[in-house]
Amino acid sequence: MSQNNVARTYSATLLGVNAIEVEIESHDGGGNPKIAIVGLPDASVKESRERVSAAISSCGFAMNGGFTTVNLAPADLKKEGPGFDLPIAISLIAHRSKIPIPVLGETSMIGELALNGELRPVRGLLAVALQARAQGRKRLLVPKSQAIEASVVSGIDIIGVRHLREVVDYLKDDISLPTEPCRATEFFAAAAHYDIDFADVKGQGDAKRAIEVAVAGGHNILMVGPPGTGKSMIAKRVVTIMPSMTEEEAIETTKIHSVGGLLTAQQAFVATRPFRSPHHTISDAGLLGGGTNPGPGEVSLAHNGVLFLDELPEFRRSTLEVLRQPLEDGRVTISRAAGTVTFPALFMLVAAMNPCQCGFYGDLKRACRCSQVMVQKYRQRISGPLLDRIDLHVEVPLVDFQALKNTAPGESSATIRQRVEQARAIQVERFKGSQGIHTNSAMTPRLIKKHCELDSEGSAMLEHSMGEMSFSARAHDRILKVARTLADLRGLEKINSDSIAEAVNYRTLDRNLWQ
Repeated sequence: MSQNNVARTYSATLLGVNAIEVEIESHDGGGNPKIAIVGLPDASVKESRERVSAAISSCGFAMNGGFTTVNLAPADLKKEGPGFDLPIAISLIAHRSKIPIPVLGETSMIGELALNGELRPVRGLLAVALQARAQGRKRLLVPKSQAIEASVVSGIDIIGVRHLREVVDYLKDDISLPTEPCRATEFFAAAAHYDIDFADVKGQGDAKRAIEVAVAGGHNILMVGPPGTGKSMIAKRVVTIMPSMTEEEAIETTKIHSVGGLLTAQQAFVATRPFRSPHHTISDAGLLGGGTNPGPGEVSLAHNGVLFLDELPEFRRSTLEVLRQPLEDGRVTISRAAGTVTFPALFMLVAAMNPCQCGFYGDLKRACRCSQVMVQKYRQRISGPLLDRIDLHVEVPLVDFQALKNTAPGESSATIRQRVEQARAIQVERFKGSQGIHTNSAMTPRLIKKHCELDSEGSAMLEHSMGEMSFSARAHDRILKVARTLADLRGLEKINSDSIAEAVNYRTLDRNLWQ
């Protein structure tokens, strides 16, 4: 086989939220005209034969008249998506169009072809750009409409192209195309703001305080209260008091959203912490991720942000149970016959529920229509293991009229976030030598023993609370973690009785409501 019969181009396929480089080889042979694509292509890649042939013909390029083999290497990795259209087309016409072989070796490319040769957008472009840079490619050719999305990656030339003929002319150096400037810093500065603020929330001082504590220590939180008390309104503002995203976190989050196909020309960069609020009818795969070609679920789309589950008991129990792995590990592993993929899923869980099915159990003004059996059945929809992973339970009562008519602005998100960042800074220093632990919520029993030292009054308060309220050993550890966060917010080295008392107060479901 002559080396001149083989043309090579480079692209990438997605595996989870990362991309793996794929080498596309085209061999021109004799015999009957036919294109065979090998190397574990999925249905959309196999269909490239028809799209590519039509696009090449429409653009007036010549293809080999005999049997042509297109190999996608490595051959043991499944290739999926229409993004291989462009590199396959270039490999098929490279020799006859006299495209310089060295230029192809320096170039990665991706894009779906329309039948007239126009380029259409594809998913996961940011991951592809990062992989092309890692492989040392000098440039990446992408659909023009997505060039902005890939422009957050520095160290590689991002070239936006509109048409197959434009690609060929560029590779032959017949035309010049502008390189998209790296816009990561620009996008980060422009998009890192929120349109909502905690100052909008009237009343609910206790709930807002609990949210501040939860964010400061990275704790999960459950809000319990009747309808119309502002649980959803508060939840949506949690991201506004979380520490600002770093540029690295923003690129990581954007990559996940790019793989999920959620980016648009108007929002090509995720600079604020994501807030995901799936409906309670969501499937296990929709929440965790999956499908024939596994994609990220809601837990991964909430990475570095908040996952809000409203009406928690209305979710299917089996769906809630799949949350246990990401809550523990900060990632999701999905196994299929074709292989195993892992998605990041480091999020803060914020949940809300009514105290009973009608919503008015314990309400002093409105009568509850539920029997005791109905109340118990409703609450038992949430499993003990899931509840054990929620550090704070807080009651959210109805707001009285005086609070609603108060026109004075509440405390702003910026002010609260400043206190949160101070507490987080203490924790970063505390866990500097602990691998993978950055917040109080992630403390192991060994670290709890080391860092949760109580003063004499705090120790007496905890002992009294454990005896009076019959807390479990697991609740004991949760109380200490939250108390450590409260002490950090107060700037205390040792945990005092006030911190213990407040932490105990955040075990609503253990104290009375869950009886």
